[in-house]
Amino acid sequence: MNEPAPEWKTSRWFNARNPRSLASLRGQVVALETFQMLCSGCVARGLPQAQRLTEAFGNSLVVVGMHSVFEHHAAMTPVALEAFLSEYRVTFPVGVDVHDASGVPQTMRAYRMRGTPTLTLIDRQGKLRHQWFGHVEDLELGASVAALLAEPKASFANDCTDQTCTVSFPAEVSP
Repeated sequence: MNEPAPEWKTSRWFNARNPRSLASLRGQVVALETFQMLCSGCVARGLPQAQRLTEAFGNSLVVVGMHSVFEHHAAMTPVALEAFLSEYRVTFPVGVDVHDASGVPQTMRAYRMRGTPTLTLIDRQGKLRHQWFGHVEDLELGASVAALLAEPKASFANDCTDQTCTVSFPAEVSP
């Protein structure tokens, strides 16, 4: 962990006015819940936990879902997903992972996920900090999120060259 998080590759978004990108969320802590709607662990544990994160942390944490289908492609269409999200009252934005010619989801592959559910935490600088395959206990997850939220906020200058980007810290956080 602690490496740059790859950009998401999506074909469609639900519960969002505009498509989401990881780059647009720089400066915020992100929880990425990767799931399949026909995965019992996702339905019973992963998605409800992601919804609890949304409610517990409010605007302090950005919760995003990624529907990454690697099996039963014909059954898990965008139309079926839209009904599923409504039925299960999922309120956070959900992207549909694009798959390659072999049917493997590209975002899932880029993040080296083993399956679903997978929960990934990305820090304010866009780095992968934690990733859990399967269920993670609420207390452990809450502590991990709180620790990332407590880290200093850096303000990012828009002055980047091909080689470097300048980062400036607020005075009270100088390294």
